[in-house]
Amino acid sequence: MPTGVALRDAREQLFAAAERVLLRDGPNALTSRAVTAEAGCAKGVLHRHFADFDDFLAELVRDRITRLDVQAAALRESAGTGTVVGNLTAALGDVFGSLALGILGLVVARDALRARLRTTTPVGLPLLTEATAVIGSYLRSERDVGRITPEADVEALALALIGTGHLLFAGREGAPPDPEGVRRTVASVVAGAVREA
Repeated sequence: MPTGVALRDAREQLFAAAERVLLRDGPNALTSRAVTAEAGCAKGVLHRHFADFDDFLAELVRDRITRLDVQAAALRESAGTGTVVGNLTAALGDVFGSLALGILGLVVARDALRARLRTTTPVGLPLLTEATAVIGSYLRSERDVGRITPEADVEALALALIGTGHLLFAGREGAPPDPEGVRRTVASVVAGAVREA
């Protein structure tokens, strides 16, 4: 690898390279050598910005978790518009995109990575725990505008939706599940709580 090549925002370039490797080759192919080769830089660049490879992976996952904040804001703003089932169906598609599933596979496969992530996600599975909070926040917003019944346990519904969504989207080669099938499943999970026409 060439040395002395300047990288603009090396962290972001390394994260983008890791995401490409993860999407193309899966979690087991994600090594420091694969990441730096994909980024077109010397291996030492990664170690200049991160203590070690597990530190790099932890920051990659945290970066992905931070991206959920944008999705959370957009989802909360959708409260009272469209349909609850439609909004939740779209949100699950966003939460369980190919990259998120690859990152979940990475988190599940690496004990050392999960241990490092416990500082920011002390319980549950990182990314899924935060996604559950995003869905719960949206459901509370919908409850506030009257489209979810006041007695609905939004935390339990959010957990059920994320668990069900993970089962629907994970382990598929290629195409995501049929959107209509996802919509029917979401409708079934929230059927007793939704008060819209």
